[in-house]
Amino acid sequence: MRKPGTAMSSTLEATAFVSRDPARSAAAGAGAAGHDPLIRDATFQLAPISLWLEDFSGVRALFTRWRAEGVTDLGRWLAEDPERVRACASRIRVLAVNPHTLALFGARDLGHLVDNLQQVFRDEMLQTHVQELVQLWEGQQGFTSQAVNYTLQGQRLDLALRGTILPGHEAGWERVLLCADDVTERESARRAQAVSEAYARGIFEHSPVSLWVEDFSAIKRLIDDVREQGIQDFRVFTDVHEAFVHRCMREIRVIDVNRYTLEMFGAPDRATLLRRLPDIFRDRMRAPFKEQLIDLWHGKLFQQREVVNYALGGEELHLHLQFSVLPGYERDWSLVQVALTDITARKKAEAYLEFLGRHDALTKLCNRAFYDEELNRLERRGPFPVAVIIVDLNGLKQVNDLLGHATGDDLLRRAGEVLGKAATPGCHIARTGGDEFAVLMPGTDERGAEQMLEQIDRLVEVNNQFYPGVALSLAAGWAVARPGDRMEAIAHRADERMYEAKRTHYRARIGRDAPDAG
Repeated sequence: MRKPGTAMSSTLEATAFVSRDPARSAAAGAGAAGHDPLIRDATFQLAPISLWLEDFSGVRALFTRWRAEGVTDLGRWLAEDPERVRACASRIRVLAVNPHTLALFGARDLGHLVDNLQQVFRDEMLQTHVQELVQLWEGQQGFTSQAVNYTLQGQRLDLALRGTILPGHEAGWERVLLCADDVTERESARRAQAVSEAYARGIFEHSPVSLWVEDFSAIKRLIDDVREQGIQDFRVFTDVHEAFVHRCMREIRVIDVNRYTLEMFGAPDRATLLRRLPDIFRDRMRAPFKEQLIDLWHGKLFQQREVVNYALGGEELHLHLQFSVLPGYERDWSLVQVALTDITARKKAEAYLEFLGRHDALTKLCNRAFYDEELNRLERRGPFPVAVIIVDLNGLKQVNDLLGHATGDDLLRRAGEVLGKAATPGCHIARTGGDEFAVLMPGTDERGAEQMLEQIDRLVEVNNQFYPGVALSLAAGWAVARPGDRMEAIAHRADERMYEAKRTHYRARIGRDAPDAG
């Protein structure tokens, strides 16, 4: 509290300076300034902005002493000891304030304001005051700053400060006029916007899906150019001009990606990922990207589809893409958002289930369902001739009965291994029953079928050398279909020849096992 009759508190700082000495009163300052023409001027009194008239002569004297002591960098000098800042503040005398200042700070009169300056000047004021002092130290005839004060009711005030040494007082700084513009509303909006932006950025950065912000404006121009050429069927255009799709892929401009994107694509940082985009956008991405372009051609600015990209390590990534041209950018597509969800594991599971649906789990060859479908397809579409080879594993029942089904399963796996290695490009091998297999060879005649049987025999021999114990033995028969033949009938003919070979095998075996005559 100030004492009546003492000097005005130098703490009074509507300039938003650091608090000044509350032991001084307003009386001396007011007396010294009472006859100042500025105080009586209607402009000062009626100005719709907070005005303060202050005496900085004490600060000027302190600066002179410090220079004599060798101080050159005031900012560093003040940072070393905050008490030096307070020493400057204590030498500032408030001479007068206008009525708008009293209303702004919620004060009844100048004395009420002075007595409560400790509520007005607090918290971050010290740093602001340093900036103002440095501007004066460097020879400027005034200063500007952004400061925070508080009303006597505790409400925050954001102020834009402009201080000017009045003409005639440049030598001693006895009169400094301070203007405090209330920018609380603007700064509150700015802070709210900053919070909102930080929130949005946090959601973007920490999203559990890959997020991309991209610029498709170059692609928009390319599509518009095609439209101006009179192209009507864009799908046909892209089918014929594959280079157009490739060029559009190269024109994707990536603006930003989130952290999960770096993790998903194996990139150490954004710069590396952006530099290596050609390693990500390639090969199997082209087909879905063409569909994306076709949708954009037809005005579909929000899209969902499955796509393929590539991690920087080369791994294929199956992704669910959600593409959206952001509101306000529909005319040029200069801002789009892409969300990618990694569905690689799901696609692998689907592929495995599909594999199981069309393959035999034990031998990894195609199964009976695939064989039946392929037999029907070949009958309709060829290409002819089509060779069909039916193969049967000899002695499986005996092995199962004597040595167990595990040993029998090993024989079946070995048979699948032999037939799989014998396969030539374009042919299909299936396990069609317990111990029966089929080889379908499109575009193969009788000679080709015989060569396949010879290859199977050689591989069986090698297999028996590699695996000790029970020998692998196969019986096979073949037939060739021509245009107009029923594939079922051809397969039946091959089956009959297989059984003939099987009977021959067992007769020979009985002959070998019979005791010598006599």
